[in-house]
Amino acid sequence: MSSEGSSRSVKIGENERTGWSSDRPRRGGEDRGPADLTTHCSILRPADRLRYSPGSLLIVLSGSPALREKFLDRLIDERGALISTTRVHALLEGRVGADELDARSTELMLAAAAKRLAARETVVVGLDDLSAQAREPFIRLAAAQRRPRHVILIEAPRESVAEERLLDLNELRRALEAGELGNEGIQTALRLGGGTADEVKRILFRPPPRQED
Repeated sequence: MSSEGSSRSVKIGENERTGWSSDRPRRGGEDRGPADLTTHCSILRPADRLRYSPGSLLIVLSGSPALREKFLDRLIDERGALISTTRVHALLEGRVGADELDARSTELMLAAAAKRLAARETVVVGLDDLSAQAREPFIRLAAAQRRPRHVILIEAPRESVAEERLLDLNELRRALEAGELGNEGIQTALRLGGGTADEVKRILFRPPPRQED
């Protein structure tokens, strides 16, 4: 965590901006299945300014999709970087059948994320599905391009969380607090509870300012 003027901020360390050894291609031509993405996951503390490296993958999750979208609308200035289940569903409704909506939305989101990550551009993903399986393909896309991978969990009042989300939400909370999101390939994780989400004033995707000599 660093300070800029009177504001508190979080910046991501150098070892969390690039791929780790687990991201490197395997030797030889053997097909050993998906690459092991396991890495160290730093647990960040809330701050009024969050700073990530340009070209990062940031996955934002909440038990309340409405609360998540409000957070993203307020803080993500680069609209082209923002890909969310809610937005893609709205785009596709009426164009595809209800039984195809989730699969088609995921397909479009992954295609958009892959294109931006390959160009080393920032990607912010808002997912309705809180399971590790839903995050995995996005994390693998970023790891393949050796891009940093981060998660923010925004806590929501219990009454705004649908019953079917609780199991995955509780598992996500447990894994985050235990530092186990590194097993998925996540390099930093931040949990915003209570009023701390409202206290975040900016999310920046740029290097920290150069120190004057």
